[in-house]
Amino acid sequence: MAELNPRLAVYPGTFDPLTYGHMSLIKRGLGVFDQVVLAVAHSTPKKTCFTLEERVAMATAAFADQPRIIVEPFDGLLIDYVTKRGAGAILRGLRAVSDFEYEFQMALMNRRLSRQVQTVFLMTDYQWMYLSSTIVKEVSLHGGNVKGLVPEAVMLKLQEKFEALRQES
Repeated sequence: MAELNPRLAVYPGTFDPLTYGHMSLIKRGLGVFDQVVLAVAHSTPKKTCFTLEERVAMATAAFADQPRIIVEPFDGLLIDYVTKRGAGAILRGLRAVSDFEYEFQMALMNRRLSRQVQTVFLMTDYQWMYLSSTIVKEVSLHGGNVKGLVPEAVMLKLQEKFEALRQES
């Protein structure tokens, strides 16, 4: 197996949509790693609001001025993508104790599949602890204001998507 770069991390997720909580974690991850790949998952048990292409485009726009952040889609097993990408670490965020059990299980399974790849957890910045993509979508669906929780372009896409849904019903 090829040597993995311990200074390259992959931050996986659906990012449906990308929030300031995600962005904060990635930027803080750059204090530990030289480069972070935001890996947008194609396959997910979650029902997504945005297509893979839309999620990649929103994240790419949000990090357009950040050369140390790469946005890419991925499909299949995360550990296969991480090793193919040559990354030595998976970056994950923890908001609350409720996140820990699932993240712990995933980290242990990834460790079993590849002993070379480390999982690094960062605590979410306190100002974003309550924030999730699900909450953002729910608030936006019902016409609530999500300004200051997501990048402007994401907010506009949410408004556009849910306004169209409200007009259909």
